[in-house]
Amino acid sequence: MERPATILQVLPALEAGGVERGTLEIAAALVAAGQRAVVASAGGRLVPALEALGARHVMLPLATKSPWGIWRNAARLTALIAAEGVSLVHARSRAPAWSALWAARRAGLPFVTTYHATYSENFPGKRAYNAVMAKGDRVIAISHHIADHIRARHGVAEDRLRIIPRGADLSLFDPARVDPSRAAALRAGWGVPEGASLILLPGRLTRWKGQAVLVEALARLPGAHAVLAGDAQGREGFVAELRALADRLGVADRTHVVGHVADMPAALLAADVVVHASVQPEGFGRTVVEAQAMGRPVIASDLGAPRETVAQGVTGWRVPPGDAAALADAIAHVLALDAAALARLGRAARAAAPSVAAMQAATLAVYSEMLAGSAAGSGAASHSGRST
Repeated sequence: MERPATILQVLPALEAGGVERGTLEIAAALVAAGQRAVVASAGGRLVPALEALGARHVMLPLATKSPWGIWRNAARLTALIAAEGVSLVHARSRAPAWSALWAARRAGLPFVTTYHATYSENFPGKRAYNAVMAKGDRVIAISHHIADHIRARHGVAEDRLRIIPRGADLSLFDPARVDPSRAAALRAGWGVPEGASLILLPGRLTRWKGQAVLVEALARLPGAHAVLAGDAQGREGFVAELRALADRLGVADRTHVVGHVADMPAALLAADVVVHASVQPEGFGRTVVEAQAMGRPVIASDLGAPRETVAQGVTGWRVPPGDAAALADAIAHVLALDAAALARLGRAARAAAPSVAAMQAATLAVYSEMLAGSAAGSGAASHSGRST
């Protein structure tokens, strides 16, 4: 019998976020396919969920960005590769990717990266630091927007580049499978009055996600309530700024900062409109497609990957980033639509939403491609990523 492949994914930690969610989704697909899934990280709230899938988690201090820590982690990953019989290494973040690259090369294993964002280059040497995400034998871009960025910044050859959009779990994010009582309970718990219009902005609380833009827009929308759903991840100063802004604009009683929400399908169902207000380009925008999968009206910033998933007036609307007046106008337009128009948009949005299942299948196909080459004797050493 052929021995199952063991795929090692590495990332800083397993808290909330698209990188983390993608890691669990691929682990689930590997286990379902009869392969072994091993994840190394500094731990976090998603470790129990990962292990419940049948994957193995190994605690390593991979969140460190210090050169010494990265070097030490390369040795730790080399030992882990040997102990677990790893067949392929998949890196999802920059600091762990440097450690994983060195470990994979030492072991002669295929090395895959997923390029998740247009990483900043705001100090000398940052592009060289970011470049590790383009050093994979296969480099997965999570959108065409990211693929264009990789080509422009790193000159990755097309034979190494794979475009695999993230997606929504269409079985989980399905309005037919969410009991309305779950949505009603969330609304009540957030303090949103029954019958009030609810505008939801899902995403971690950080300045570039545009929560302040929505608070400013809310001041132009009498009676509507805004829910900011996401983990502050220690940014309490920014949370205080948002509360102060809401108070200054007279909308503090209609602005609800609710933290991490575990039941996102119910949260989306509870919303009358879902907003993506990022002021910097999004690598993919998972919350946008999850909202579309739930058939909700979506308004997104007109930059980055949401341009690929939000068709203007068909599956949602796009507005100029950072423009509170334009966002308020778009929200008012959605809230004025009749039930028939909302139903048509919801059907179109769900039909267009990319799926997690497609992402999983495409990623496992990349693994199979690399492992087949390795087994045939070409191995990781023959891949052009060696010299990037």
